[in-house]
Amino acid sequence: MKLAIHEWAEADRPREKLIDQGRRALTNAELLAILIGSGSAQESAVELCRRVLSGVENNLATLSKLEVADLCRYHGIGQAKAISIIAAMEIGRRRKDAIEAPSAVLNSSKRVYTFFRDRLQDLPHEEFWVLYLNTGCKVIDKQLIGRGGNDFTPVDIRIILRHALQANAHSMILIHNHPSGTLSPSTSDKQLTKRIVDAALLMDIRVNDHVIFTDQDYFSFRDEGLL
Repeated sequence: MKLAIHEWAEADRPREKLIDQGRRALTNAELLAILIGSGSAQESAVELCRRVLSGVENNLATLSKLEVADLCRYHGIGQAKAISIIAAMEIGRRRKDAIEAPSAVLNSSKRVYTFFRDRLQDLPHEEFWVLYLNTGCKVIDKQLIGRGGNDFTPVDIRIILRHALQANAHSMILIHNHPSGTLSPSTSDKQLTKRIVDAALLMDIRVNDHVIFTDQDYFSFRDEGLL
């Protein structure tokens, strides 16, 4: 039988190792082991976490995409442990949101992608966001307009314009992600963009760009001459 953490030599225990040597001294498996607390009769928490990490090729970005059901496929990982792992990965993602510049100047598609990538990365579903800008292309507000499945997100143009008026926005940037990794806009993407542009013009509000996000790259309507 494998030793439980409390039966290990003190120097090998993840919690004690963190206290004695600092957080940077721990491996990814040891950090995850602290989160889940225990393993099983067959393996320690660290060994269990090594197996989970091996299943995602030791890539934390891949691990962050797993849902509860995916993690529960590993023997020894129940719903509670799976939720702990997912919550920790989400806190890490939100930490990046907390340090983003609140008044970022978004005058290029690359800056838009850099500014907003972390919020959409690893999502298994589509989300449609609008960034509202002032005359200097600085972000004054951002709103989630719709959330959908793998390839469809309901978008209400009236809500987009309502937020624009409330924020006194000079212009907007439309954003949505493609979880499939496909960069090319669909016919419905193009049609929706045109409808929003036309509606915004009636209120003297400009749509600066519509940027499609994937985890690795982006597509800009403006850069490609579609706006």
